[in-house]
Amino acid sequence: MFSPIEWHIAANGPVVRMLDQTRLPHEVVWVDCPDHQTVAKGIKDLWVRGAPAIGIAAAMGLALGARAIKAGSYDDFVRQLKPIHDTLAATRPTAVNLFWALNRMNTVVRIHKDRTVEEIKERLIQEARAVHEEDIRRNVAMGGHGARLIHAGDTILTHCNTGALATGGHGTALGVIFSAWESGKRIKVLVDETRPVLQGSRLTMWELQQNKIPATLITDSMAGAFMKKGGIRLCLVGADRIAANGDTANKIGTYSVAVLARAHKIPFYVAAPTSTIDFSIAHGDQIPIEERNPDEVTNVFGKVRIAPANVEVANPAFDVTPAKYITGIITEQGIFKPGELKRKLGGKK
Repeated sequence: MFSPIEWHIAANGPVVRMLDQTRLPHEVVWVDCPDHQTVAKGIKDLWVRGAPAIGIAAAMGLALGARAIKAGSYDDFVRQLKPIHDTLAATRPTAVNLFWALNRMNTVVRIHKDRTVEEIKERLIQEARAVHEEDIRRNVAMGGHGARLIHAGDTILTHCNTGALATGGHGTALGVIFSAWESGKRIKVLVDETRPVLQGSRLTMWELQQNKIPATLITDSMAGAFMKKGGIRLCLVGADRIAANGDTANKIGTYSVAVLARAHKIPFYVAAPTSTIDFSIAHGDQIPIEERNPDEVTNVFGKVRIAPANVEVANPAFDVTPAKYITGIITEQGIFKPGELKRKLGGKK
């Protein structure tokens, strides 16, 4: 199964190998990250993106950084591990899988405090690889649950990229589409371009082409017009963080799609692993929203400027869709209404 990230043994030792998604669709370029600083740069600069993939990268980055530590005692190891953790944690504030994965790695350190430093390092590598493998299994299970919502002949509207590129493999929302296609359902996909970084046009269309699934690219502002024309059977998006009440943070523009879907009586589904649900926050207003470089808005790929000089720019990377606009949330545990998450999944993450 295709994965955009892996723990790879290179000639000079382990590296985190990731597909540089900023180069797609024109080039397929793999980058070997030899240390945690390079992994952090890869997360920050969008070589790897998508909440599940960010979590995997963070886990692998921590394991890679830990491997380089020279420490004679547990306490010294933990002291040197903290700045590595903090560097990775500071990369992307909205995607909760980043913090979920780092917390999981920190738990490994705590529960093995009576082992040698070298044994703890090996346990961290094993855990990072387990995070990756489990994500793929979750995505495949999620795809099976979500595929039941899709019928032959359906046209599905997506926003941003939620395929294998955004995860350990297979994908979340796009993984649902892949599962439906693999089951023999002949469907079509309408792909929002997803400004300003164009994850829809660059990445989702690339993945759909690789899987030979019929798809049409539209600009973000066309979604409402296509809904009004009829033919869109459901909307399917991913998530970077879901609050306990079902409010969902996803790529900027998702909220607009959800409101339009409600106005046109089109079901709106979110697909995400349970690791993306943050039961520590009650509602979406508590989700931190990353503000990114203004150049992403004023320039195309940092090369061609499309706005006058010295303009004021807002560039929030995400928005929050209130639970009332969400028909259901597809997880590896099944499909739930937003209000059911805490009662049915609160103790099962």
